[in-house]
Amino acid sequence: MALTGIQIFKLLPKTNCKECGFPTCLAFAMNLAMGKTELALCPHVTEGAKAQLQEAAAPPIRTVAVGAGDRAVKMGGETVMFRHEKTFINPPGLAMLITDGMGDGEVDARLGKMKALQYERVGLVLRPELVAVKETKGDAQRFASLVERVRKAEGIGLILMSQRPEALAAGVKACGEAKPLLYAATSDNVEAVGNLAKASGCPAAVRSDSLEGCVKLTEKLTGMGVKDLVLDPGSRRPRKALEDQIAARRAALVGKVASLGFPTIAFPCEMTDDPMQETVIAAMLIAKYAGVIVLSDFEGHSLFPLLLERMNIYTDPQRPMATGEGLYEVGGPGEDSPVLLTSNFSLTYFIVSGEVETSRVPAYLLIKDTEGLSVMTAWAAGKFVADAIAPFVKKSGIADKVRHRKLIIPGYAAQISGELSEELPDWEVLVGPREAAHIPAYLKAWKP
Repeated sequence: MALTGIQIFKLLPKTNCKECGFPTCLAFAMNLAMGKTELALCPHVTEGAKAQLQEAAAPPIRTVAVGAGDRAVKMGGETVMFRHEKTFINPPGLAMLITDGMGDGEVDARLGKMKALQYERVGLVLRPELVAVKETKGDAQRFASLVERVRKAEGIGLILMSQRPEALAAGVKACGEAKPLLYAATSDNVEAVGNLAKASGCPAAVRSDSLEGCVKLTEKLTGMGVKDLVLDPGSRRPRKALEDQIAARRAALVGKVASLGFPTIAFPCEMTDDPMQETVIAAMLIAKYAGVIVLSDFEGHSLFPLLLERMNIYTDPQRPMATGEGLYEVGGPGEDSPVLLTSNFSLTYFIVSGEVETSRVPAYLLIKDTEGLSVMTAWAAGKFVADAIAPFVKKSGIADKVRHRKLIIPGYAAQISGELSEELPDWEVLVGPREAAHIPAYLKAWKP
């Protein structure tokens, strides 16, 4: 049973040193009990107390990793029901289904999609991560050969799907060190799959026809020493799938039901034959609260919105997304090209650079570090002001790139133009458009 805040407080050093980020040890203890902070933040807790506090320090939903290395997909680890309470931690993995009944051409085409369907957005690379390899022919060797073929595709995590332990064992052997997710342990094969998961160190999924059935399976497997588990309550209708996802999350976080304190896996690919409806179901499950979502196939027009939704939900709203400070070139600029200045808020950078590209006028972009704040917010915070911008412009090297000395600042920062002219006496400071959409017309009228 998890410890209460008072029980945790009794085990803390009670120094009120504030090094954990909280004003008192009691405040730290209360937040630790609610899963809103980590024990590691306390620098003075004794080793003896650490052992007693492990249960309170661990997240109520276990973090489970599929795959190995930097591209391992982590799921679970969540501590809240709603995003406004605290940032969600581990985005759900998106998986494409490949079966051993597919021909070589179709398998190659699908693996090609995994590599091709990657997108850059606000400085991040958005991509699907997983392939679910399903046994359908009852041939363990054929299944293992397909698994090995998929494993050789760089950067792909694996889910091995079979209810036959011998097929899963052959697949695990073909995976090498890849650490796939074993799907699935059922009431008929739970001991065999549990032993395989324990011997291989791979996570295992449990499948039942209800959450209550999942409880029995997870209790059996944890009793065998298998800790990394994923839940599938068998829901194959959208409404029931949503209800089960919410119920499992609430049971783990609010009800403290340890046997449901694991991430989940969901199968929109088994809920409909309509690809667009499958996408809508997947969108629902990204929001509520699947750890892995298996789709029948990936298409750019449906995958991209899912990746964007996932990014938006799992981005920390308290940490602005920022582009690196520096001098950027758009369209191969030369010595007579315009020079524009803006903040390093990622959305600002990508909107401005996009409008510059639209204008077809090659230009230089000077991106000032404002800690990810927009132009107006950064100006109000004293981060986009003349005495901060001038040294950056001088050190950027832009003076060696252009023969003119004209610097275009955002229209929303017109108030700094006078001070900036004083700080940069060799430069003519021009006030550009207030709206990014007006940049193309402004640049087309540019004269060095």
